[in-house]
Amino acid sequence: MTTPAALPVLVLSCCLLYTACAARLRRRGDRWPVRRDAGFWLGGGLLVAAYAVPWQTWSAPFTAHTAAHVTAGMAAPLPVVLARPVTLALRTLPPAGRRALVRLTRSRPVTALVFPPVAAALDIGGLWLLYRTPCLSALHHHPFLLLHLFAAGTLYTFALLAVDPVRHRPGWAVRGGTLLAASAAHAILAKSLWATGPPGTAHTPADLHAASQLMYYGGDAVELALALLLAGQWYRAQGRWSRPHRGTRQPATAQGGTR
Repeated sequence: MTTPAALPVLVLSCCLLYTACAARLRRRGDRWPVRRDAGFWLGGGLLVAAYAVPWQTWSAPFTAHTAAHVTAGMAAPLPVVLARPVTLALRTLPPAGRRALVRLTRSRPVTALVFPPVAAALDIGGLWLLYRTPCLSALHHHPFLLLHLFAAGTLYTFALLAVDPVRHRPGWAVRGGTLLAASAAHAILAKSLWATGPPGTAHTPADLHAASQLMYYGGDAVELALALLLAGQWYRAQGRWSRPHRGTRQPATAQGGTR
C-alpha cells in the first residue's frame, strides 16, 4: 500500500495548528496541560506510521494489515481524543467561529453520531463489514482505508469518553454498556478470523492465527485503557457529588454539638 504524500503533510499541519493554538492559550495566561499537546502529536505520529511503515514487506501480509489496523483504528484515536481538540478550538476561535462550532456540536446529526451505541455500531459494524464481506479484497490496497478506520475509531472514542463538550452527555450505564458490547463484538470478530479469513482473500493458517491474536490482544489493551479512563471519570464524579458544596451549612448536632 503506497503512502499518499498529502497525508503526512495534512497530519503535520494539524499538529502544528494544535500546538500554535495551545501556545496562544498559554500566552494569555490560560492553563492547558502540555501532555495534551504530546498526546495529539502521538496520535498523529501513530496514524502516519500506520501508513508509512512498509507493511507490504512482511512475510505475513494479513498480520501486517492487522498491525496497521490496530495502530490507526484503535491506538491513534485514544491520545487524539484525550487531547481535547474541540475544547481547544472553542477556547481559541474568534467569536463567530466559536458560535459556528457550538451550533455544529449541538446539531441533531452530530448529537446522533456521538451517541455511544451509534458510534460503536459505525466503528465495530464497519469492521465486521470490512472483514466478513469481500470489501477487504477490494479495498486492501486503497490508500485511504486506514484513514477511514482512524475516523471511525476517533468517533467511537470521542463518544465513549465525552471529554469534549457535547449536547447531551450519556450516563455511565450507557457508556459502560456500550464499551462492554463493542469489546465483545470486536473479540468475536478477531476469533472468527482465526479459522476463516475475509472472503476473497487467501492467507496461510499461520498468518490468520497471528493476525487474529494481534487483533484480539491489541483490542483488549485499548479497551482496558478505555475502561480505566471511564472508571477514573466515574470516581472523580462521585467525589464531586459526595463533597459538600462550599457555603452549605451543615446540620446542627443535637444537645450542643458532638461529644
